[in-house]
Amino acid sequence: MDKIDAQRRRILLQSAEARSVRGHLTAPKCASIKWFAKVFESRACVTIRALGWLVSPFHLFSERNYFNRRTNFLLRSFLASTVFFALLLGCTLTNSAAFAQRPAKPATTDKTAPKNEKVEKVDKNQKNYTAQQIAESAIFIYGSRPLLTQIRRNGVERGRICKPTCDVPGKTEEASYERKFVRGDSVDKDKIRLDQKMPTLEYSLVYGGGQLWGIINGAAFIPRQDAVNTFLAQHRHSIDTFLRYKENGSTLSLVGRDKQKGLDLYVLDVVDKDKQSTRFYISAKSLHVLWLEYEEATDTGAPGKYTRRFFDYRLAQGTLVPYKTVLMEEGKQTQEIRILNVTFGIKLDDSLFKSPEA
Repeated sequence: MDKIDAQRRRILLQSAEARSVRGHLTAPKCASIKWFAKVFESRACVTIRALGWLVSPFHLFSERNYFNRRTNFLLRSFLASTVFFALLLGCTLTNSAAFAQRPAKPATTDKTAPKNEKVEKVDKNQKNYTAQQIAESAIFIYGSRPLLTQIRRNGVERGRICKPTCDVPGKTEEASYERKFVRGDSVDKDKIRLDQKMPTLEYSLVYGGGQLWGIINGAAFIPRQDAVNTFLAQHRHSIDTFLRYKENGSTLSLVGRDKQKGLDLYVLDVVDKDKQSTRFYISAKSLHVLWLEYEEATDTGAPGKYTRRFFDYRLAQGTLVPYKTVLMEEGKQTQEIRILNVTFGIKLDDSLFKSPEA
């Protein structure tokens, strides 16, 4: 009986200790650390340091989750960056390989080289320019040689001719004109028809094949010599003489630079195949031809000095055209031409440039 009672007391004592421990675990704030140490020390269990994790188990769990999430994020970022750079490197290597395998183009030989002439432009930093550099730069300003050749192949020009000026109405001799033209390979192969209408007279001057004749009332006639000289001088000594110097086989020479009335000028001489010389005064600022000078025999046979000045530059179908021209003889104005309208690229019938007697 004593053994049974002792065993029961031992069981009751263990049950009481178990209930006491559960009470302290359910209320950790009220638990006594010394009591825990006493109980577990008497049972030969662990020390209080081994039970320290029981104080805040949820805190340890949350820190471990945070560490895992951060590690996963950094790992995903590193993997994404690695994949991106790998793809980029692969594309680069592929393009490089394709470019390296592309067959090289054969070098262009002299036979297949383009024949387009190179425009020699003026370099602003260059101090001394050649006559060709100035001429080619001016031609480019006027529209470029290819455009001038294409656009101005043929056309019709209408305007007024006044002697000596158009600024004094009633005291001048005035006529309306219509000028039709077809350009040839050079100036001497051009075809020109100039129809003039005055209050009491209408007539035409036709140039073709190096010859000049007149038409009045449908019949051909031989014009006066002064009319012939004026017509041919206007054709031989014009801006086209400068713009078409290569086509005409003319030679250029740079006289030098000049300054007149505050204008900086380039002075060039153009001499054609017939040794006809024309001096051009070109603005160093705009590269426009401001005026030209030439000498022709007068009615008395003595050489006369003529000056043709150009004003009112405008664009006509992409090319520069002076709409006002003044002719001066020995410093005195004798003629003024004002363009009303001009149209290039009009197809003209060849019969307009034939003599009625042909």
